[in-house]
Amino acid sequence: MLKILEMEVSNLTIPPAEFVLEEMDTFWLLFSGVLVFFMQAGFSLLEAGSVREKNVNNILYKNLMDASIGAICFWLIGFGLAYGGSNDGKFIGEDNFGLSLESNKSSGYINFFFQWAFAATAATIVSGAVAERTKISAYFCYSCFLSTFVYPVVVHWIWDGEGFLSGKLIDFAGSGVVHMVGGFSALWGAYFVGPRLGRFEEYTKEKRKREIIDHFGSSHNVYEMKGHSDLLAALGVSILWVGWYGFNCGSTLAINGSGHLVGKIAITTTIAAASGAVTVTLIQYYRFRTWDLLSSLNGVLAGLVGITAGCAAVELWCAFLIGIIAGLILLVASTFLKYIKIDDPLDAFPVHGACGAWGVLAAGIFTTKDAATFGGYDRNDQIDSGMQFATQFLGVVCIAVWTSITSSVCFYVIDNLLGGLRVDDLDN
Repeated sequence: MLKILEMEVSNLTIPPAEFVLEEMDTFWLLFSGVLVFFMQAGFSLLEAGSVREKNVNNILYKNLMDASIGAICFWLIGFGLAYGGSNDGKFIGEDNFGLSLESNKSSGYINFFFQWAFAATAATIVSGAVAERTKISAYFCYSCFLSTFVYPVVVHWIWDGEGFLSGKLIDFAGSGVVHMVGGFSALWGAYFVGPRLGRFEEYTKEKRKREIIDHFGSSHNVYEMKGHSDLLAALGVSILWVGWYGFNCGSTLAINGSGHLVGKIAITTTIAAASGAVTVTLIQYYRFRTWDLLSSLNGVLAGLVGITAGCAAVELWCAFLIGIIAGLILLVASTFLKYIKIDDPLDAFPVHGACGAWGVLAAGIFTTKDAATFGGYDRNDQIDSGMQFATQFLGVVCIAVWTSITSSVCFYVIDNLLGGLRVDDLDN
């Protein structure tokens, strides 16, 4: 028996080390992509718990179709615009539509899977901002447009390697590319669809009035529309926090040679989420003398969004500060939206748009030489001279302007030419 085993072992073919490492990296992207896609379940639970019970089916349907519509649109067109080659290489990709340039021997398939999970996340952010008053058909049109055109162009600018900000802007996992795109689209979606009935004007005696104090010191009446399940919302944020480790750690795009960096990213992500939650919890208790679970849940998300750009390029104490400031920005932006009477039921813009912009800027403020080099950003001359912050600021402006213009045009066309955004008041 021993001789037979020895003969079988001697006949085994040991694959080359390069092949094994490549397979490890492929599995790493698959595993991370699954975690990012699992965030769709987190968004679904958070949004379902944060809306009234009568609107749960609607919001879950939107999350399902974000992933489904996004998969088709990103495969046929979006991935090519994001990562396809181009003549000038600066603005948009021009080939590889439908993955036509990939083969069974290339890494394009697994790269597409990982990037599609990110595209689905960007699209889903908007569903919370326009919840409880938007037509399903109108939302499907928006989701198709963002996955096909708006999001892929920003990806090409920053992540493709050929875009005009690629290799210059620090946005490791997408504070700007993913969250600002989703957040600013959410802002304009909420603006064009208008507030929910009764949000800023009382229409039934049963509505509970709550005084909202904005950062100008003025008082404005906002009528609370509490979601039906804190349990679902809390479970959703817990899933999102777990998925964020795939989001940030997986953005190394390989595990071979990146193990220590992955460990650091996991810790910066954790610290920022925790400090964001604690900051919002304490401030809300000071303001209202009550423990506000939903605000604290958004504090977690604010910290996570804020650290996503610089998670690989900042020190641990910087992650702590980034989370604290993200929590403050969340509260100020949320109050300001109420002041100007834009109804964002899940604070999608404050969490993803405002904190996403902060995350991109924070990467320029807090990145150090050693951390940047360790995280793969070896541009110490820019960091020393302050040029890095200027680059980060330029990136924030470009993403905000591009997303605002394209999403505004999209929502305007849907509202005026394609049957309207809003459901009838009787169905609201």
